[in-house]
Amino acid sequence: MRVILPALAGAIALTDVVSAHYRWTSLIVDGATTSPYEYVRQNTNANSPVTSVISDDIRCNAGGLDSGASTSTASVTAGATVGFALDQAIFHPGPVNVYLSKAPSTAASYDGSGDWFKISELGATISTSAITWPASDISEYTFTIPSSTPPGEYLLRIEHIALHSASTADGAQFYISCAQLSISGSGAGTPGPTIKLPGGYSATDPGILIGIYWPIPTNYTIPGPEVWTG
Repeated sequence: MRVILPALAGAIALTDVVSAHYRWTSLIVDGATTSPYEYVRQNTNANSPVTSVISDDIRCNAGGLDSGASTSTASVTAGATVGFALDQAIFHPGPVNVYLSKAPSTAASYDGSGDWFKISELGATISTSAITWPASDISEYTFTIPSSTPPGEYLLRIEHIALHSASTADGAQFYISCAQLSISGSGAGTPGPTIKLPGGYSATDPGILIGIYWPIPTNYTIPGPEVWTG
């Protein structure tokens, strides 16, 4: 994880601007990292982020709504631990969110226009002298599919929101990928609260439009609804 100190803020911000970007390319199932884009929908903007929260690209990245048919669907059981691996470690500061959205039929044909519910998040740790982002420097992120998730096919969406330039409008960078899952089990929960994408985020949300370097924030509100744990 990275600690942001006031005296270093300017230098870090400059470094962040020129540093390489990253992509969530592989699904992790049963502790094994699968091949890049085997179960993760391929995007068309290389490693560039999405910056508009009102674009359909906020669902599954640019091109992610068109690559479902060429993407396999992974079978997992509700209650299992799964995750995403990156093509290189996260460098920029910011939080991670993970969502599920149930497909009306198959995950491969689903455009993500339905309801999304959050199942995991990783935010910030703030002290009087520094703000720490536990997601910084990680190369994978794992989490649990809630055991009461109803069976069916889903899109599993992960995002890292880079906040190094988020003090200006549309400065936050969203590094997004969607995987295709078939979830089995006897879960009969009612996931929620839910959001639409786009629609669930505003460009002026306090966790999206924020200066993180100086003055050091006294709190951080991670975007999106509360996590549904089942």
